[in-house]
Amino acid sequence: MAMSRQLHHSSEDMGALDQLGAQAFYELVENILPFSIKVVMDRQHGGFYGQVTNEGVVYLQAPKGVVQHSRMLWTFAHAGRAVGDPEYLAVALHARKALLDWFWDAEDGGVFWAVDSQGLPLQTTKLVYGQAFAIYALAEAHLATGDDECLDRAIALYRLLERHSHDPEYGGYWEACHRDWAPAPDLRVDETTLPVAKGMNTHLHMMEAYTNLLRAWNDADLRASLRALVPTILRRILNPDAHQFSLFFDRAWHPLSDRVSYGHDIEGSWLLVEAAEVLGDPDLLAQVQETALQMAYATLEQGVDADGGLFDEGDPSGVTERSKVWWPQAEALVGFLNAYQLNGDPRFLSATLASWRFIQEYLVDQELGEWFWDVDEAGQPQDREKAGFWKTPYHNGRACLEVIKRVQKLTDRAQYG
Repeated sequence: MAMSRQLHHSSEDMGALDQLGAQAFYELVENILPFSIKVVMDRQHGGFYGQVTNEGVVYLQAPKGVVQHSRMLWTFAHAGRAVGDPEYLAVALHARKALLDWFWDAEDGGVFWAVDSQGLPLQTTKLVYGQAFAIYALAEAHLATGDDECLDRAIALYRLLERHSHDPEYGGYWEACHRDWAPAPDLRVDETTLPVAKGMNTHLHMMEAYTNLLRAWNDADLRASLRALVPTILRRILNPDAHQFSLFFDRAWHPLSDRVSYGHDIEGSWLLVEAAEVLGDPDLLAQVQETALQMAYATLEQGVDADGGLFDEGDPSGVTERSKVWWPQAEALVGFLNAYQLNGDPRFLSATLASWRFIQEYLVDQELGEWFWDVDEAGQPQDREKAGFWKTPYHNGRACLEVIKRVQKLTDRAQYG
């Protein structure tokens, strides 16, 4: 890291970090991943069930999503690569089969958004967010197993996005295309998203996808695409005064909302650093690291509750949505630890540890496994799905894997488990 220097940590801090790493490993292999294997895998029709309740009840007819299956593929491929458990790679192959057999559009290329419970096409639009996650997952499958077909599909998706969804006039990428890749400005990712030309979340996860593909395929055009995408996020999506992302835009990058997503801000802070590291540009890395710290400080000051949990949303007036959803907590865990690695500010270590305590006390389902979708202000789990179309072990599983890796670097521990 360009900002890295010899940071001095107390023995107490090292002990806390070591405990955090060990607990993250246990949470990953004993609670998060087993739930997906035992409860969510559809062994009859393939892939993973589209909806599982907090109580573990499976809705057999629920639709299945490309984001869901891509995230499952990435999570188990990466866990197999990091932990070395062959069972995880077997689950990754299960996800790979569903992704390529069901979601791949053999006529027009790209991946469909949704299929029915048995894998038949249900929503054939080409939401760029979904294409990005497929790239992310297929690149990881190649890194984990050497599967050249997965790499070839990921490269094909990248080229389709560059050909059909890139805006040559204003830069960045469209949110959505029709099945034949004609622009579709009226399509929405979900019921809560505005029909907009461009969005923060799509660009954030395209950056994540291109970063992972560059690890697997060191291509000059891909490198140039990622090298252009990072500054687009810094200049067009990031509010430089607030150190927060704007969420929705018209084609010319005029913001359409003043909403703030604390989870996306802290997630973006560390994903930007990761992208710059993989690009290997020292000047860009130094810029991005400073930006990441500013974003982490803004999130810490504005979005974190006294109990260590991260609020869901806000606006310039302050917090507007006080529920605490599983994925922002996972991203806070990584983002604050990343900030601590960058400058050693003890406030970031405290925030990391407080985030983990909140997760353990309120979100982890100690009885049935996995994490609840969210909890209300009183810390009570809400009646939302435990797993399905949107909820997978991607955020929390990745958070545990990142914590393990980062704690190892900080403490020089070789492994956990």
